[in-house]
Amino acid sequence: MIYVALALFGVGLATVLGLLFVGADPVRTRAVANLQRGVAQPTMASSRRTQGNLGFARLINSPARRNQLEQALAKAGFPGGWTVDQLLSIKVLLALFFLIMTAIAWISGQHAVLVLMLLGLTIGGYFLPDLLLYNTYLNRRQQVDLELADTLDQMSIAVEAGLGFDSAMLRVARNGRGVLARELVRTMQDIQVGQSRRNAYEDLAKRTGSTPLRRFVRTIIQAEAYGIPLADVLRAQSDEMRVTRRQLAEKKAMEIPVKVVFPLILCILPVIILVIMGPAAITIIEGFSGR
Repeated sequence: MIYVALALFGVGLATVLGLLFVGADPVRTRAVANLQRGVAQPTMASSRRTQGNLGFARLINSPARRNQLEQALAKAGFPGGWTVDQLLSIKVLLALFFLIMTAIAWISGQHAVLVLMLLGLTIGGYFLPDLLLYNTYLNRRQQVDLELADTLDQMSIAVEAGLGFDSAMLRVARNGRGVLARELVRTMQDIQVGQSRRNAYEDLAKRTGSTPLRRFVRTIIQAEAYGIPLADVLRAQSDEMRVTRRQLAEKKAMEIPVKVVFPLILCILPVIILVIMGPAAITIIEGFSGR
């Protein structure tokens, strides 16, 4: 059985290495194609080699899939410095591990329920990194929503003191801490390297996924387009964000009784009934049994 497990692991590891490294790097492929444009036409064999030898690899490591994973990593803030290749490797290795366990359980004649559970874990292991990324993205977006009101207050004070909007944003970003401060620093870097303000602001809203920040970005873009004083806009937006944050806190406080009902019914009430009615039930049973 050990030899069978080792053989399956070797085959799976070879498959993973083939999926990850047989296909050419798409960035390098585009760069080489741009450099060789107009020099020579690629042959059919070379084009097949650049696409990879396994069709299954193109399903997992396709450009559309890589773009989707890259956007998910960007929204999650690139936790741990992960790259798309590392994320794909983790997904495939987790699925491969549980698949090997499923094969071992099936060969050793284990119960069908255990085999089905391991098969479900195989599918879950492949999608587990995606769920973790999504959870990180939700926590990050919530943190941005909480930091937005204070950040707008600081920017409003800086603009009223005489700084320009970009200078105020840069000062607040460098002096601040947290997710929003880092995203503002990145936005200012995008503007400094030549990206337009509108695109940089829209990328900021897209990366964070925060609805209040998206409204603020749209307001700033319209204010710059129509010449509205930014100090008044920042003051009004900060007041609105504080009201929104207060309403969100009240909403969560009102949801607590509803969320407590199910743990109370499923976990606490059965124990209380057992403690209260248990001795009485034992006494009644003993009385009717004539002991």
